[in-house]
Amino acid sequence: MIETMLMVSLVLFSITISIAIIRIILGPSMPDRVLALDMIGVNLIATIAVVSIILKTKAFLEVILILGILSFIGTIAFSKAIERGVIVERKRDG
Repeated sequence: MIETMLMVSLVLFSITISIAIIRIILGPSMPDRVLALDMIGVNLIATIAVVSIILKTKAFLEVILILGILSFIGTIAFSKAIERGVIVERKRDG
C-alpha cells in the first residue's frame, strides 16, 4: 500500500514538473518563469526524497541538500536580476 502511494506521488510530482516546464516556456513574464523554476526545484527535491524512500537508502540526502541550496541561490539571483538588471553589484571609484 505504501509503495503504491509513493509511486502515485512520483507520477504527480512528474506531472507538476511538466506543468512548470510549460510555464517556463510559455510564461507571459519573467517573474512567472522564475516562480516556475523554483517550483521545479522544490518538486525535484521531493521526488528525490520519495525515490530515496522507495530504494530504502540514505545516499540521496546530500543530493537533496545541494539541490536545495542551488535552487535557493538561483531563485535569489534571478529575482535580483529582474529587480535591478544586475546580479553582482560592483562599486566603482570615481
